[in-house]
Amino acid sequence: MTASGLLLIISGPSGVGKTTITRRVHQQLGGMLSVSVTTRPPTRTDTEGVDYQFIDEDKFNQMRDGDELLEYAEVFGHAYGTPRKPVLDAISQGKLMILEIDVEGAIQIKSKTNGAFALFVLPPDEQVLLKRLHNRAREDENAIQGRFKKAKAEMARARSCGIYDAFIVNKDLDQAVDQAIHLVQSRCKATCTKQ
Repeated sequence: MTASGLLLIISGPSGVGKTTITRRVHQQLGGMLSVSVTTRPPTRTDTEGVDYQFIDEDKFNQMRDGDELLEYAEVFGHAYGTPRKPVLDAISQGKLMILEIDVEGAIQIKSKTNGAFALFVLPPDEQVLLKRLHNRAREDENAIQGRFKKAKAEMARARSCGIYDAFIVNKDLDQAVDQAIHLVQSRCKATCTKQ
């Protein structure tokens, strides 16, 4: 990673608002959003090449085995990964590259790169998170409880792993976005090229 680009990692549990925060940070600061590959099927709201690149397990394994992924993990029975080349190309060109990934992916990336800046989004409390998971109405109760259990474990892991540069509590979306932008601008200063 060069001094001119910034690799921004945004993580948080399901239902915390990290995707909305990531998109609003991107809208206001520019840069590029990394598009992960996944073996999961698209949802009705997913756009190929924007939300994810949807690939089969054989292609995923080929990318993993060929060292084409900066990080990868299995989440809820599906494989996810971050293609290496677009991320490193953007950073070497002085751009802000934004990755929305889980804690384990963030740990992998922080161990492989210098200067990555990592933010973790937290809910105001666990009951608010559980309510948000229910309000999404995407899954049955068993799946929601599974996500909630994983979310609690992920928040504990984020606090204990020591790789996050800042934690943002998403009690109010606009304030959380403003805080994220302020943190990134403070870190990036004038070194990142707006794209």
